Amino acid sequence: MAERIFVAVAWPYANGPRHLGHVAGMGTSDVFARYHRLRNNDVLMVSGTDENGTPNLIQADREGLTPKQTVDKYNRVITDDFRALAFSYDLFTRTTTRNHTVVVQDVFKTLYDKGYLIKKTAMGALQAATGRTLPDRYIEGTCPICGFPDARGDQCENCGNQLDPDQLINPRSKIDGSTPVFKETEHFYLDLPAFREQLTTWVARQSHWRPNVRNFSLNFIADLKPRPITRDIDWGVPVPLPGWVDRPDKRLYVWFDAVIGYFSASVEWAAMVGRPDAWRDWWQDPASRHFYFMGADNIVFHTTIWPSMLLGYGNGGKVAGARGPNLQLPYNVVSTAMLTMSGSKQSTSRGHGIYVRDFLSRYDADPLRFYLVLNGPETADTDFTWEDFVRRNNDELVATWGNLANRTLVNAHRQFGAVPTAGDLTSEDRAVVASVEAGFGSVGEHLEAARFRAALAEAMRLAALVNGYLTATEPWKLVKTDRERAGTILNVALRCVDDLKVILTPFLPFSSQKLHEYLGYDGAVASPPERRTVREADGSDHEVLTGDYSTLVGTWAPTTLRAGQKLREPGPLFKKLDPSVVDDELRRMEDHAAK
Repeated sequence: MAERIFVAVAWPYANGPRHLGHVAGMGTSDVFARYHRLRNNDVLMVSGTDENGTPNLIQADREGLTPKQTVDKYNRVITDDFRALAFSYDLFTRTTTRNHTVVVQDVFKTLYDKGYLIKKTAMGALQAATGRTLPDRYIEGTCPICGFPDARGDQCENCGNQLDPDQLINPRSKIDGSTPVFKETEHFYLDLPAFREQLTTWVARQSHWRPNVRNFSLNFIADLKPRPITRDIDWGVPVPLPGWVDRPDKRLYVWFDAVIGYFSASVEWAAMVGRPDAWRDWWQDPASRHFYFMGADNIVFHTTIWPSMLLGYGNGGKVAGARGPNLQLPYNVVSTAMLTMSGSKQSTSRGHGIYVRDFLSRYDADPLRFYLVLNGPETADTDFTWEDFVRRNNDELVATWGNLANRTLVNAHRQFGAVPTAGDLTSEDRAVVASVEAGFGSVGEHLEAARFRAALAEAMRLAALVNGYLTATEPWKLVKTDRERAGTILNVALRCVDDLKVILTPFLPFSSQKLHEYLGYDGAVASPPERRTVREADGSDHEVLTGDYSTLVGTWAPTTLRAGQKLREPGPLFKKLDPSVVDDELRRMEDHAAK
């Protein structure tokens, strides 16, 4: 029976192009979605650009643009990148839509009506040069509890304690290094302590979460404090209350409206496909499972703050309309650590990183997807180096999987032109087929548990096994003396390659589609999302990424490649990189840093 799988991917700020550190975790979310589609599960994968908040305003100031011009510019850049990487969103939208505003204000008003929002006066931080609100995460200083010199204004990453910016010793702006100006200001706070007991019980039950996520969340919940959800800013979602909604200096805090984007994007998707209530199939079906993908710095937003908002909202408000069960809490929170570059954190705001667009101007998408899974920061920080990228591309992707697919297809096409008929199978033939067919279980088990590196490593182990079978049997030599036996061996190898094509499709969609066609199939086993213009109720429109993935062929099961199926002339799936690439890229990075 098909499951409903909701894949929620963290919303990137529309304040610059994406670097490899940003997409390391996003790539695994696409692997997960494609796997579940092959399992014939009902998948809804959503995200979008986070276009409100101070980070986007800061970028607008830097470029001399309006906030709207800035987010429009980078929404296009980011969606181009994600389409080039084949991230198969059902909807990748943006937070400046009318739909998003309506849903966010509905959640706020519902929480307010239920008494979960507190209005109080506190000290707010402003940037000295502009008088603009400084978000907590844009303030650093010494932790008053443990003495860590680079604690953030919302939390110390060293001791884990929640903080307020004015508690920091020697606070400084991350933007220009100046000392923030603190003044009294009135804001609404989400009453997180009201949900402490529910959250503690719920998180404690999540034994399938990654240990760091579960433990960090339990420690955070133990010291919950009310959290501000409005800010002194003129860009964002208006506060939907009399006396507040028309104020030019008050908006909902970006972290509050961004996490609601998972819900609002689902509502937008349902309207776009002409089934306005279809979002309920995922959000109000107790059997549906919600998987959230983000970096480690966003764990608490998805394990504590967003679940509190969902618990508070229930099924209330105008959007849910008090119909059906309460909205679903996360089933799993799949966080990744940090992908550094030569030991340093990649940062859009500081211009330090390898940008997706620049990377894809010289290299294909599948080798990058391959590398970011095998060397990605799945459970701990990892470092991107050009030496390692070239090595893994040449020694693993090209030499193992690319070599297997290429020599199998080339020999079968050259000698037979079609899938040859198999004669009697030897024990070795049956063993290699059985091993690869068992991969649907072993690789699938890893993917179900979000163990992406282990899943890809298992697939590559199977490819190496089939390579060994071919090396031992040498059908290209045997065809001269025993054509029937050579045909049998190539039939077995083609069946294995066809199965591995399916197993590797979530990881390598572009090359898997090529291989699908080389094997003589029609239709698409994998495809990137497409652009579509969405018209809103108020007459405005915006572009989104979406796709009809129901038209894709293939299932997560052994294939039935038939003898006699015509093969198309194959070509190499991957390119071997010259070792000089390393020096070329390091020189390019040095030139960029010098500018």
